[in-house]
Amino acid sequence: RDHHMTGWAYKKVCRSDTKFPLIVGEGKRARVLATIGVTRGFGDHDLRVYDSDIFVKPFLTPVPEVRVYDAGDEPLSHDDVLVMASDGLWDVLSNERVAIIIEEIFNNFDKTDASRYTTAAQELVMQARGHPMKNRTWRNRDNTLSSNDDISVFVIPLDKLVGPMKSSDTRTVIGH
Repeated sequence: RDHHMTGWAYKKVCRSDTKFPLIVGEGKRARVLATIGVTRGFGDHDLRVYDSDIFVKPFLTPVPEVRVYDAGDEPLSHDDVLVMASDGLWDVLSNERVAIIIEEIFNNFDKTDASRYTTAAQELVMQARGHPMKNRTWRNRDNTLSSNDDISVFVIPLDKLVGPMKSSDTRTVIGH
C-alpha cells in the first residue's frame, strides 16, 4: 500500500508477466513484477507475487551501482565534497540541483568554516522535504511533490578525507 492510496490493491501476476520489463514505473513508483516496491523485497527470500507461486527474489539484486573516480587526477579544494544520502534526497533532487544548492550555501561561508558542510546537508534535507500545503501534502518550491521518505544527508569534504598526495600515492573516491 502506498501513501497516496485510499485502500489496498492487488495485481494477479501470471507467468507471462515475468518477461521483460520486470520493473515497471520509475523512482518511488517502480515495482518488481508490477507488485512490490523494489527495495521492499530485499532480504525476503520467501516473498511471492500475490496469489501465485512466482518468487520475487530472483528478480531483485542487492548489488549497488558503483563508479570509481581517481581523486588524484585533479587537485582537491575546500569546495570538493562527496554527498552521501538516502533515496529520500535522490528521489526528488537531481545531482545537478544538489550541486547548485551546495554552491549557493558555500558562497555564504568562509572556506575554512567547517559548519558550511553541516549547513549544506541541512539545506539539502529541507529542499527534499519541501513545505506543507493546505491539502495536507508536502511540495517543493517548484510545486513538485517532495519526498515522503526518510532523508539522511552527509556532505563530506574530500580535501580533508584524502589529504595531501605524495608522488607514489594514488587516491580513489567511490561514488554513485
